[in-house]
Amino acid sequence: MTVGFRTALTELLGIEHPILLAPMGMVAGGELAAAVTRAGGLGLIGVGYSGEEWIDRQFDAAGNTRVGIGFITWHLAQSPRRLEAALARKPSVVMLSFGDPAPFVPAIRAAGAKLILQVQSIGEATEAARLGADAVVVQGVEAGGHGADPGASASRSLMPLIPAAADAIAPVPVVAAGGIADGRGLAAALTLGAAGILVGTRFFAATESLGHPNAKARLVAQGGDATVRTRIFDIVRKVDWPERYTGRALVNEFARRWHGHDAELCDRLGDEQPRYAAAAAAGDISTMVVFAGEGVDLIRSVEPARAIVERMVTEARTILDRLSGRR
Repeated sequence: MTVGFRTALTELLGIEHPILLAPMGMVAGGELAAAVTRAGGLGLIGVGYSGEEWIDRQFDAAGNTRVGIGFITWHLAQSPRRLEAALARKPSVVMLSFGDPAPFVPAIRAAGAKLILQVQSIGEATEAARLGADAVVVQGVEAGGHGADPGASASRSLMPLIPAAADAIAPVPVVAAGGIADGRGLAAALTLGAAGILVGTRFFAATESLGHPNAKARLVAQGGDATVRTRIFDIVRKVDWPERYTGRALVNEFARRWHGHDAELCDRLGDEQPRYAAAAAAGDISTMVVFAGEGVDLIRSVEPARAIVERMVTEARTILDRLSGRR
């Protein structure tokens, strides 16, 4: 039996392990979310750009297992009925990221769900606490997928961000996100003052994730040096992300051709967009985006979510016990 950690996050959510599944759009479906919850953490379904029918299918896939859900806030604002659909399924947690969460807080509160807000700076963390977040995820630029662009004034690396946020918004629990993929990352986050971790890329390579098998294989084979923060995958998919956010993804042939040439890509969308769409439909990882964080070096196999959770907790416990002189 894996012995968990008792933290403010585990107490808040009634979970055994302080590990949350990042709500990766179209990757963190109901099956993966349920698997993380059954392993002792809490799984969050990632809506991404999907609609109400997809949300219902993923809650059905989770069955009777308690799960949460996460939205891209600026995109939710374009179609807010998706929040109604999600709240009707009684998620334990709603997580909002990238945009102004204030308009959605009353409905989430009224539904009885816990509110988790993801931020990238101390100023945003303070505002999240003011809005009444039950927990605040602080995301470093190491994270896979979307986050603050390193060139933005509010972008931060995770290690110094954790203790600064923990001091700034105490007693609101801080959850660390960005490049954490094993027990060493969990131990480090707890030591720095986090009450838990939000894990994305490592769970992308879980058996239960909705990620394409080719993408999972690439995650196992790839190193963290081969990631890039870029807008090109949003441009070619015609997803209009706010300027301050870029996405960290694995470098592939498409990235080598177009990264740094955003304007030229915009001019060539008539040719490149259908070519990209066909490649993505075929699982062609030389072209399609595989969002991944800098912790990708630590992914060595595709395996069930339970094995990932249990190993993280066991490794972290061993490290912290050794450092405290208990073994």
